[in-house]
Amino acid sequence: MDELEGDEQDAEPTIYLLVPDAQALNNIASLWNRWLQNENLGKGFAPWRDVFATLRDIRPWGPQDRIQSDERDIIATEISSMADDERIRLEIELVFRSVDGRANETEADLSQAVVARGGRVISRCRIADIGYHAILAELPVSAVRSIIEMSPASIAGLDPVMHIRPQSMATAIEVGDIAEMPPMQPLVIERSPILALLDGVPVAQHPLLSGGLIVDDQFSLEPLAQVADRHHGTAMASLIMHGDRNKLEQRLARKILLVPVLGLRDVFPDDRLIVDIIYQAVSAMRHGDEPSAPEVLIVNLSLGNARKPFHGRMSAWARLIDRLSYRFGILFVVSAGNHSAPFTVPHFANFSQFESGTDDQRAHGTMSAIGQLIAERRLLSPSESVNGLTVGAVNVDAVSPADRMGTRNVDPFPNLTTSNPSSALGPGFAKSVKPDILMPGAKEHMSFVASGTTLSIRPSGPARAHGLKVAAPPRNGVGNFESYTSGTSASAALASRTCHQIHDALESAYGDTFRSLNHAQRATLLKALLVHTATWPQATSDLIKQTLGPTDGRQHVRQKDNIRRFLGYGIVDAEAAIACTEDRATFWASGILPREQAVTIQVPIPICANGQARPHALQATLAWFTPVLAGRQSYRAVRLKLIEPDDMTSLRVDASKAQPDQNQGRRGTVFSRRWDGDKAPIIGEDQFLTLTVQREPDQGIVIDEPIPFGLAVTFTMPGVTQIYEEVRARLAVTSRVSVS
Repeated sequence: MDELEGDEQDAEPTIYLLVPDAQALNNIASLWNRWLQNENLGKGFAPWRDVFATLRDIRPWGPQDRIQSDERDIIATEISSMADDERIRLEIELVFRSVDGRANETEADLSQAVVARGGRVISRCRIADIGYHAILAELPVSAVRSIIEMSPASIAGLDPVMHIRPQSMATAIEVGDIAEMPPMQPLVIERSPILALLDGVPVAQHPLLSGGLIVDDQFSLEPLAQVADRHHGTAMASLIMHGDRNKLEQRLARKILLVPVLGLRDVFPDDRLIVDIIYQAVSAMRHGDEPSAPEVLIVNLSLGNARKPFHGRMSAWARLIDRLSYRFGILFVVSAGNHSAPFTVPHFANFSQFESGTDDQRAHGTMSAIGQLIAERRLLSPSESVNGLTVGAVNVDAVSPADRMGTRNVDPFPNLTTSNPSSALGPGFAKSVKPDILMPGAKEHMSFVASGTTLSIRPSGPARAHGLKVAAPPRNGVGNFESYTSGTSASAALASRTCHQIHDALESAYGDTFRSLNHAQRATLLKALLVHTATWPQATSDLIKQTLGPTDGRQHVRQKDNIRRFLGYGIVDAEAAIACTEDRATFWASGILPREQAVTIQVPIPICANGQARPHALQATLAWFTPVLAGRQSYRAVRLKLIEPDDMTSLRVDASKAQPDQNQGRRGTVFSRRWDGDKAPIIGEDQFLTLTVQREPDQGIVIDEPIPFGLAVTFTMPGVTQIYEEVRARLAVTSRVSVS
């Protein structure tokens, strides 16, 4: 059984136990009361004594469980200045019933209760695969007030209700310094898409996008979106198609499918549940007799629910992504989310002191401030997804030195490559490594908010001096413009672009060998290859250890826990992910593992590295898609394991200290390990290293379905230029195990 994880950031953690009926609940409550009175629990009930010793209270599910405190605060703020007869919309999730008839009855009962309180049902959604059943209800403020007061007579007191939440709110992007761009030739792209973007309505005829987009307006949102407001979809499509325009990179060779899921002013439609929208959008691409985009295997989600930070329970949106990724073999690339609220920086009385302080003083002050806010800077739904690839923002862009000089804002980390101050922090579900990776999100600067006894600052937003250059909507409907953006939405778009480029490189190099792999095998391979190049910068790791501790070097697991909250597996080297160099060879393998089976993969070690006392490294990254079990502790139903080779000693390498702890890395669906050293390896003729990918026994319910996986392995010794060619000459490419 999976370990029941705690959350040190939660002052009052709560666990929930599903019991078969009211009698079972009464029996447990009776045992609890006897234990409180120090009475003997009776024969056979001793284990309950140990359980009770860890608890503060036991009570039935009630109004305080159906609406969480942070969501109650959001709703209270929303209605604070509204009259009793005004209305707002809430998402009400029902206790999931697997039998259709019973589910219909409970929904009908809830709908009647809504109407009885002067409300109406706007929309509904039930997805059995993820145990989700919800309605979008419009209620008068008087009825909403009784909900946040947790009245048993309110909707929060109804047995069929599982959760009540404020209506989902789309995360936004910021843009700045809009400027007209020079004329350019329109795109001519014929190849069908392998990548889909679920985002806002784009300016499809922008010169940077025209000819490169297929817009599938499934939800009729295009007529609602004013052209001047189409920032989100336009910017993300631009980043995926062209990258950061400051760099003038080559565009992608395939069209992109864009399905608008944001409407007026780049917000979610107010008449649908976002889970329903995403489900229908993805299903239309890949399901049914006439799927609209059967080749799509990468879906970019530079979106999230700004009102749903991750507090340990999987959101319905994340559960949906996990299910769809396994069902259709799709890699979802998801932005971690941004937190742009002001925060206080210790040891600085005003902005002038902050600006004139040394680079180290600013970096330590900013990192210390963020460290105090970890509990408030969590991942935003659906980025806790287990199968998805979660992307945070690193403070990197391609702004020229001349443009960099034109800002009055202050760089908090001028000499460090690290996560942006606004980038959401991990960990993920069951304390898995999240975000998985960091990608460029612009070199975030800070602006002044307030000062006195302490200094308050906030991220300043993107600009020419610190931003990623993207396509932008026209002004007053006229002209072709570009602007600058930043944050994790942009980072996720660049990660999706890099995945596409990896796919293109493999397709070009191996043709039918690569194309013959099914969607899930290719998608998990892309996931592995992208994470594979991620590393922790040493200076950033040192700063986090010095600032957040613990200072005791023997507490290295806790130190690494703090580092991976910020960096995940690390900062991706996109160029290394796409191509090899003469002194580096990367191998890839893909396959499908049946239940409790294993596969061995032999990796050739080049003899040209023999006896050379140079820095060298071996890295291996395993990624897979798991079925998920909604509502169960063993949510991640299948675990794969990468078994370390027995014969590593001859390579003279040890596990790198600059990576997540091994146990932390085993909690998700991607596992990456690096071994390095600088002593001369002992390598014989035709030597191989044997790696084993093993499927662990299923937890609880037996899962008979085969599990797709991708594996990437790299051997490198900088300066030894024969490595790539020597390895290439030793191997023959096959359709099952291939080498790049």
